[in-house]
Amino acid sequence: MMVQHTKSSVSGGINFKMILRILGQLLMVESAFMVFPLVVSIYNHESDWKAFTITIVLTFVTGVLLNFRIKPQSKKIYRRDGLLLASVAWVVFSIFGMLPLLLCSTPLNVSEGFFEAMSGFTTTGATVIRDVESCSHGILLWRALTQWVGGLGIILFTLTFIPALNNSGSLIMFHAEATGITHDKLGARISRTAKILWGLYSAITVVLIVLLWLGPMSFFESLCQSFTAISTGGFSTRNDSIAAFNSPYIKMVLMIFMFVGGVSFSLILSAMKRRGKEMWRNDVLRAYVLMILLFYVGVVISIVMGGHYTGLQSVTVDPLFHIVSAVTSTGFSAGDWEGWGFFVLTLTFLMMYIGACAGSTTGGAKLDRILYLLKNFAMVVKRYIRPRLMRSISVNDQIIDNEKQGEIIGFIAIYTILIVFGGLVLVAQGFPIVDAFFSSFSCVSNNGLGAGVTGITGSYDFLPSSGLWIMSFLMLAGRLEIITIIALFVPSFWRR
Repeated sequence: MMVQHTKSSVSGGINFKMILRILGQLLMVESAFMVFPLVVSIYNHESDWKAFTITIVLTFVTGVLLNFRIKPQSKKIYRRDGLLLASVAWVVFSIFGMLPLLLCSTPLNVSEGFFEAMSGFTTTGATVIRDVESCSHGILLWRALTQWVGGLGIILFTLTFIPALNNSGSLIMFHAEATGITHDKLGARISRTAKILWGLYSAITVVLIVLLWLGPMSFFESLCQSFTAISTGGFSTRNDSIAAFNSPYIKMVLMIFMFVGGVSFSLILSAMKRRGKEMWRNDVLRAYVLMILLFYVGVVISIVMGGHYTGLQSVTVDPLFHIVSAVTSTGFSAGDWEGWGFFVLTLTFLMMYIGACAGSTTGGAKLDRILYLLKNFAMVVKRYIRPRLMRSISVNDQIIDNEKQGEIIGFIAIYTILIVFGGLVLVAQGFPIVDAFFSSFSCVSNNGLGAGVTGITGSYDFLPSSGLWIMSFLMLAGRLEIITIIALFVPSFWRR
């Protein structure tokens, strides 16, 4: 009876001590990642090695204290514990991840540093650094690493190396951080699933590094661009983003790997095991390809009709690169796409809203949800004509039940409300309506593309501190697919 009472009390309340202990383990992992930019700073004789040394010590010591000094009565993680941890982990990572940005030779203030770190880990790609080329190699690598780690997820990475978390709570954390309406568990244990996904993710990254290095990029730049491309993050080492390299080869290579980053990693792995025989049967993948082709036709027509044709590349590589960058929420810029006209800007809004496939590293509402809404609309029309028609709706051969339908509709509604909320806040602070709503769009959809004052050579440094904190919240809400964050604001979440 005593054991049952203890378990019930732990599951009834929130296991704060275990959450803090896991956060300690996460911080030790984060400090290990900071060693890489530290080594790069030392190798390049840059003073920012001091910033990374101080940060590594503070992060590691805090992690050790949380992990070894806190003794939870139970190591079990339940549903609410997992949801809380999945949210808090991203905030804690960003707090410690911003420290090098505050202490470096080109320092940011706290609001800017937190925004930049959150933008990195959520793979949004929005930046407050107007002149990134003035940053040290260490800072540039750290920005890229934050996006690479955040691509598949902080919790997912931790589950790879901490087998003790492989329990019922780990499944909750996995679902809270994974994207989309369905989650394919590739292994019998969550830790095995995490290792499989990170192995595939790392292998694709290595291939991209080599291919970019073969082009007009140094090894360091190919490393940074690869981290931010496969994670569909968009941080670049150049002020003009990918346009600075002026290379069709670079654009085509990145375009291919951004496209891959927009595909469900579980689908890629399944295709590798089965030699791709069943890959094209995936209706979301087919819709993904069709959507890109339709947007491509629309953008090319706008370019030609608007008199912006300047050669073959202007109607082939450039528009296709922009479309893939926008749809996958990468946010790389390869030219002045705003000059193509208002119609292209409108299409870009739509691309950012939809996003790519669930289970990928991308942001947006996810194509899986949009595909469901379209199928549901078609079903409503059919039932209007034939009221007795009874047919279920499925996505990728998985039937969407009533509970899941409610979640999808609720997500789309809150997703749209947050975009409008962010836009209205910025408009109230005196910013032009297009710039305000595009900035809010970019943050909620974790896209990072800029328009107007945040365009290819602009940044978010024009926002006041209050605006930066609100946009940081929107980036986190978008990355954790909103419900995980919104749940924390419901009073019943905190009741026993």
